Order: sequence, then structure tokens, then C-alpha cells
Amino acid sequence: MARTAEQFTCQSCGEVHRKWQGRCDACGEWNSLLEGLTEAAVPSGLSTGKGQKIEFTALDTDTSDHTRTFSELSELDRVLGGGFVSGSSILIGGDPGIGKSTLLLQAVGHMALKGQPCTYISGEEATQQISMRARRLGLSDAPVQLASANSLRDIITSLEKSPTPKLLVIDSIQTVFADNLSSAPGTVAQVRACAQELIRYARKSGCSVILVGHVTKDGQIAGPRVLEHMVDTVLYFEGDRGHQFRILRAVKNRFGATDEIGVFEMTDAGLQEVANPSSLFLSNPDKAISGASVFAGMEGTRPLLVEIQGLVATTPQATPRRAVVGWDSNRLAMILAVLDARCGLSFTGSEVYLNVAGGLRVNEPAADLAVVAALVSSISDIPVPESSLFFGEIGLSGEIRAVGQADARLKEAAKLGFTTAIIPAGSKIKDTSMKIIEVEHLREIVSLFTQSQPVTQVV
Repeated sequence: MARTAEQFTCQSCGEVHRKWQGRCDACGEWNSLLEGLTEAAVPSGLSTGKGQKIEFTALDTDTSDHTRTFSELSELDRVLGGGFVSGSSILIGGDPGIGKSTLLLQAVGHMALKGQPCTYISGEEATQQISMRARRLGLSDAPVQLASANSLRDIITSLEKSPTPKLLVIDSIQTVFADNLSSAPGTVAQVRACAQELIRYARKSGCSVILVGHVTKDGQIAGPRVLEHMVDTVLYFEGDRGHQFRILRAVKNRFGATDEIGVFEMTDAGLQEVANPSSLFLSNPDKAISGASVFAGMEGTRPLLVEIQGLVATTPQATPRRAVVGWDSNRLAMILAVLDARCGLSFTGSEVYLNVAGGLRVNEPAADLAVVAALVSSISDIPVPESSLFFGEIGLSGEIRAVGQADARLKEAAKLGFTTAIIPAGSKIKDTSMKIIEVEHLREIVSLFTQSQPVTQVV
């Protein structure tokens, strides 16, 4: 056996230190080092020893074994890339009480009612608690194999002695422990070992495994970062407790597109799918309001219309406040600087507040144009044109750059009754019934709120 020595392992990143210290040098976390026995050296001779020959295949290998199983929740299937792939491993994280367990119980319940064998193992709740939730969701008759267990050895043994399920849910991976490790559940060694064993079982049996992960106060999945590298798909379940809808977002997917989202609405009967999420993020597109504009964005392959709200208010303070909710605060500072330098519109003595309605977070640079429209509308107290929307990226010289997937954005807007689109000049669009206003510079957007007839090119 390899010689062992007492070392200290960071519970955030897994870095090993020879002595205790208050702050981890690798990830910067404080008070995250725990003492334990760790392999001090790799045994010599591994690279020269005799091993079994592995088989190599060509790139055109038959992929018919990777069949997909539908979850009966179209929004979940969309995020996964078309359903569960056999033998895949999925990690889902989210804030406490956001609805992770409810979503997964609905998924296994609907699949079980369709004849797919499913297993739900919880390390946090008793089976009676899960049964009460299933009764509230109307899934008490679903033939789901339900258990409450924490021991990895017991879980693997029970699974291997039972018929292989199509979907296995482990809620959560931080509560499962391997009895051959001395560390407590939730530590780096336990999470890594348990996840590796469950992933091995999934690939060997062809079962799809969902691992529920706790999150830290920063919103990241707790435990070692390597956990996200081990699994095939990483999902985040997001939402604001003040709103009724939830967003399932894919940040990693080996079998589908990333940055895809699924939208659900939290009701008394559980999570309901939202077929047209754009209607949730818009208040009243037909009513012109000062300081509010509509942005036609893209979330993965889905076009999504959201309302951007801006407020510019004078203040006697020497340092005006800049508050941003749902957007990048650094990008707002850049936009204000461009408006000042290129358009002569100063926000020096004013407080600026920016909000993405509905609690959604927008990461697209294409939202620059809608943000400018909301801010200029607020400072001039002139509403944006009725039934109009904006999208386009703004450069430091004030030019407006074209963005991709313009046709999909306009098609979604037309379905919701929008009649006018202010977009960058040179955008590649097909025939549309909407009135298209192409703009090349930021001054043309400012002129919308200072002149009765803006200087624009109408297509």
C-alpha cells in the first residue's frame, strides 16, 4: 500500500495541503481545510506494469445504443436535448425550497405511469413525506420504487438485485456516504467517491441517474468542482420566491445544446409547464410606459421576450447610485459612458436603476439596445413607441452591431402582437409583416425620444 500521512483537504476545491491554514491557496475559501488521511504518493511502477489491452474504435461507431427516454415533461426534455439518454448522469442544483424534489418527483411519476420503471431514493426525507407530496401532485398511483437511504453500499446492492430502472433519482448526493471512507457525508472525498460509483452503475446498467446537489450561498453546487466534470449534464433550477415561475437552465450537456432553458410555473398542484414563457415576462405590450422597453432575446434555441425597466432619478448625493437587477452592472456602466461620450447624454447627477422584469437574468449583449431605449425613455419621460421591441449590441464608438437569429426573434414577437422592431442595420432577416426600423448609431435611438420623426431607415 502507498504510504499515508496526515494532510488537510479543502472541502471546496479538493486541494491537499500539508499543514492547516485558514485560507485555501487554490480557491481562496476560508476555514475549508479538514484533516484526514490522504494518499501521499502514487505507487511506482503503474506505467510499466502489465494491464489489460483496451479496445479502440473509429469515429463512425454505431450510436444506436444511446436511445432517449421522454420524461413526459416537454420543458425538461427540451433542456436535456430531447429526453434522458440511457447510461447518462445528470446533476441538478438549486436553492433550498425552489422545487427540485417536486420537479423530479413529477418526472419519475409521469414516466412510471407510462410504464417506465423508475426509482426515487431520498437521503433527506422519509418515504412518508415523499408520499404526501406525491398525493398533493396527484401521483400517488404512480408505480415508483421509493426508498429512504444514505448508505452507498446498500443503495448499489439493492439496485443490482432489482430490475434496472430507466431513471434513478438520488436526492441528494451530499447525504450519501461510503462506509469505507472515514470522512463525513458531504465532504470532498465522500461526494467524489459516491458520485463516481453511481456514474459507474449508470454506464454499466444503461440507467439514467439524476443527482441532486446542494448549493452554496453564491449559488454554486456545493462540494468539489470535479463533480460537474464527472457528470454528463449539469442543470440549475432557478427562480425568485416572489414570483411563481421557475427556470431550468442547462450549463453543460454532452447530449444537447447548452444555455437551453425550460420554464415552469409553481402552483398548488406542483410545477406546470409554460408553453409561451414570453407572456409571463411582459406586463402589457400594447400600453406605452415611460422607462420600459421590450427586448427580444434568445435562451438557447428558444426566443424569449422580456421587459427591460429603467429609472433615472436626480439625487443630491455626490456619488449617484447604480442598481442593476437581472443584468451585468459592468455593462450598464459601459452603456452610460457611451451615451455620455457619443451622444452627449449625461447621467452624472442622476441615480440609475435597471431591472429585468419577472426575475429573469439576461446575459446577451443583444440587450444593449433595449437597455438604452429604457434609460433614454426614462430620462426624457417619453414612452417608447407602442408595440415595439429592440435588440442589438452597442460598441464603444456608439455603433449598433447586428446579432444572430434575428428571424426567430421577430417571429416570436409577431406571434405576441408586436408590430414594430428597432434592430441593427444590416441584420439578415426574411420577409416579415412587422415594420422594421434599422439603426446604425446610438444617436438614432436618442432621436426617437427627442424628435417627432426619428432619423432612421425603414425597410
